[in-house]
Amino acid sequence: MCKGLATLPATCLKSAKDIKHKISFLLQKPEPQAADQKQMKEKSTTAAAKRVPNTAEVEKWKESFSHVLNSEVGRTVFTSFLKSEFSEENMDFWMACEDYTKTAPTKLATRAKQIYQKYIGADALNEVNLDAATREKTRQNVENACPSCFDDAQKMIYTLMEKDSYRRFLKSKLIQDLCQQQSNAAQEKKEKRSCDMADSSQVLAGGA
Repeated sequence: MCKGLATLPATCLKSAKDIKHKISFLLQKPEPQAADQKQMKEKSTTAAAKRVPNTAEVEKWKESFSHVLNSEVGRTVFTSFLKSEFSEENMDFWMACEDYTKTAPTKLATRAKQIYQKYIGADALNEVNLDAATREKTRQNVENACPSCFDDAQKMIYTLMEKDSYRRFLKSKLIQDLCQQQSNAAQEKKEKRSCDMADSSQVLAGGA
């Protein structure tokens, strides 16, 4: 230890070490807001994936495609179906557009480029099916990013899913299995209620 530090009181040295440790910890710690948001989103998605939809929810999904997208569990189940058809990029893009509209103004340009490169641009890793005119218009919009720059592309993918994938989804084994599960659960519940009522009757008869 150099002479200058050696002449300092022990309490000062301890404080200096504590400050150094805290600075090192802060430099390594991820941005709390971003980390918290990511964890919350992952927990929410996991919970939705584990929860079995009830009969009322499945019946709602059959009424319209919008009911599917407005339900977190509905989006999870529908995405599972899209994965079986190797077209989950459509839902991923639609969700990315939804999240994009909530992006802070200072981050719009960066986020817009990321979405464009991932789903729309040449050699996009998860390219979605857009016509040439919409693709070009979106490219121009991204150059001057604003909250609505993906609106046309998002509407086109929404319509594609609604007119194509959604119709097959309603006829899929996935939906049939869910309906069957609910039917079985309802039957078991009914039978249990009947057994409980029978047991109660026997108890009352025995006590009479």
